[in-house]
Amino acid sequence: MLGHWAALLPIPLPNCPSPIDAPSLGIWALQFTPRVALLEEAVVAEVGACARLFGGMEPLQRTVQAQAGDIGARLAWAPTGSAALALVRQGQRNGFAAPLAQILDALPLASLTPVARHGATLERMGCRTLGDVRKLPRGGLARRFDKALLLALDQAYGLRPEAYEWIVLPESFHARLELMARVETAPALLFGARRLLVQMAAWLSARRLGATAFTLRWRHDAMGPKKAGAGGERTIRTAQPTQNVEHFARLLGEHLDKLRLLAPVGEIELLASEVASVVENNRSLLPDVVCKGASVELALERIAARLGEHCVRCPALTPDHRLEWMQRWEARSSQHTRRSEPPYGLPLPTWILDAPLRLAEREHRPIYQGPLQMLLGPDRVEGGWWHRSAGDGHGHGHGGDEEALHVQRDYWLALSPHAGLLWVFQQRLAGDQTAWFLHGYFG
Repeated sequence: MLGHWAALLPIPLPNCPSPIDAPSLGIWALQFTPRVALLEEAVVAEVGACARLFGGMEPLQRTVQAQAGDIGARLAWAPTGSAALALVRQGQRNGFAAPLAQILDALPLASLTPVARHGATLERMGCRTLGDVRKLPRGGLARRFDKALLLALDQAYGLRPEAYEWIVLPESFHARLELMARVETAPALLFGARRLLVQMAAWLSARRLGATAFTLRWRHDAMGPKKAGAGGERTIRTAQPTQNVEHFARLLGEHLDKLRLLAPVGEIELLASEVASVVENNRSLLPDVVCKGASVELALERIAARLGEHCVRCPALTPDHRLEWMQRWEARSSQHTRRSEPPYGLPLPTWILDAPLRLAEREHRPIYQGPLQMLLGPDRVEGGWWHRSAGDGHGHGHGGDEEALHVQRDYWLALSPHAGLLWVFQQRLAGDQTAWFLHGYFG
């Protein structure tokens, strides 16, 4: 049952608000292997099955070691999970540098918990290391001590199989971090929040999801003024699902820079408020032109976070058949609810006029740089009876003058001898009187 196991032990780092707990380490470890379990105060992972996905064990070790530092964890490798735990407790890392029995025999009794429970008795018997315990007669050990001692030794040395209850990924992400010192300024919360963002990104990666909104909550210290309340929260939204920790941190930092805390904070929480499926990155060696616009989206999000959502507006389609009302400019905060494109019978023009231009007629045929030839149509559009005036905040109308916004038009795709393809319509004015208007051009 020898394999390739990694053990991660949480430790407090310098300037770290608090030690990382084992469940959060389990969430982090799930991003590189599906076989992760909690073993006492540490996390063990069987990583041999996914080594080829990283190009072998050495690249995988470098990847895990680099990310373990972000969450304040010690790391050790060994052929068994119990051996990896024993090594990481003693500050050793490589369980493959020599035969496993030779490495474990030199470790003290405290390396394995079932052995450490009988440490006082074993020391009086002259045992100082695991190797000394193994030299004792097995029959005498079984009679004098419990079965857990021999079982732990056999499992650590790979003589008996290990059975673990593998961690099941939670359906939602919610992580908490208690600060060792009170934080009095909002930007200082980013240091602790970044550790929670790393855990959230790992959870998103394992679930193949991306966050479109996450919420940071903070609780005021118990010694703070009562009028400040229990705490507060701030929700940050993204334009598209993402797992990028650096982008999360930049957006959160922009919001915290504008925030003023009412009282010192002693605890923070992070929630993945809204998630969505994320498109996997293209691993091809050829450049992907689809990803070139990603930096623009990230830049617009940072601008909106710094200046406010109202300062960045984007076009959005609305379910309206009237051509001039199909598109509106909305704040980025409302872009997470996408509207479906309104159906239309004919192709829509590339450019539309601010106001339709009335056309001259000759023998009941519209003229625009020559007689128009009707190619497709008619396509009737009727609606807008609920709009009484153009001055309703959408930028239509001139000088605030009221106009009837109910339309009844028959659209045609027309061909002009000199102007090319045009988008024209015939409108009923009064009674049987009609008129032709030019509304748009095709590029």
